Amino acid sequence: MNASRLWTIARLDLTQRIRTVSWYVMLGVFALVLVASTALSFLSFSSQEDSGSGVYSVVVLITLLLVVLVSPTLSGNSINGDRDAATLASLQVTQATTVEIVLGKFLAAWLTGLTFAAVAVPFLFVATLGGGVKPITVVVSTVILVVETGVVAAFGTAISGVLARPLFSVAATYLVVAALTLGTPIAFALIGTGITSERVEHYQTVVYDGVTGAPECKDGTTGCADNPGEQVCRDDEEVSTYRVPRFDYVWWILAANPFVILADATPSGFDAQGYPEDLFGQTRYGLRQAQVTPELEVFYSDCDPMSSGPTPQEVLDSTVPSWFVGLGGQVLLAGGLMWWAILRTATPARRLPPGTRIA
Repeated sequence: MNASRLWTIARLDLTQRIRTVSWYVMLGVFALVLVASTALSFLSFSSQEDSGSGVYSVVVLITLLLVVLVSPTLSGNSINGDRDAATLASLQVTQATTVEIVLGKFLAAWLTGLTFAAVAVPFLFVATLGGGVKPITVVVSTVILVVETGVVAAFGTAISGVLARPLFSVAATYLVVAALTLGTPIAFALIGTGITSERVEHYQTVVYDGVTGAPECKDGTTGCADNPGEQVCRDDEEVSTYRVPRFDYVWWILAANPFVILADATPSGFDAQGYPEDLFGQTRYGLRQAQVTPELEVFYSDCDPMSSGPTPQEVLDSTVPSWFVGLGGQVLLAGGLMWWAILRTATPARRLPPGTRIA
């Protein structure tokens, strides 16, 4: 593989993209969306002493969302679009190999997506002015954002080499991206609620005085309304059974979601009560909470102070991260599709779909 030829192919693809007015229009719309998102984020997190961490997480997640929405359009027709325009054949008769052609177009699509991500840099800087943003958070979130942009670009480039029609390849790329971003939470919710277990709940109630209506106390008085430990409870229990969903069986489905990968990999801070201060931590807490096996037999008593349960920070400390599994699966899928695209683009081609233009 020749780096000079690889960069020449990528540079030609990039030059062709930035010549159009629509390129700059999309960048402008991208910036306007980030302006509105940043302003609304500062309002949402204004109650926090250090609002920067929350605003930063919102801007990064919005940036990933916009990149995921734009990238399939820019990369989904990079190979078959050139074939339709009769420019791919002239490139294939040069010294550039098929691997260099496919990887060059992937590099151009990746850099195009990163250009949109670069528009968010000023807004990320503004977010850090709010305070509370840790350097490790910036480094990890940036790395994951760059990698996810490359994964989506690889999907679009590969599918454009596998499918013959540009319109179909763009639509197929959007379907793959939608399956990862929207399909994973839908599948998680539907399958998780479809798998249930029976839960038995034992409930012990307080004995109330028939005259005053106040709880009876162990010392024979009725002045312990504010002290559950001194109240008298009935000997019998109310027993109820109901079905609970088993999300702990299917939480791994969310591991392939790009937004979950970004949130699960990025470190975040917690307040004094152990609650996350940004969207990264809140999203990660939702994923990790799904890993916890529900109790199938519980006991409640009005005479015992009820525990508030573990804090989100305690839940995160007791569960395992899964972002590297999801990201690894995405990279393997993208690599497999890229290899298929190389085989489909290689010349001489033994078989092509009917109507395919080769010169």
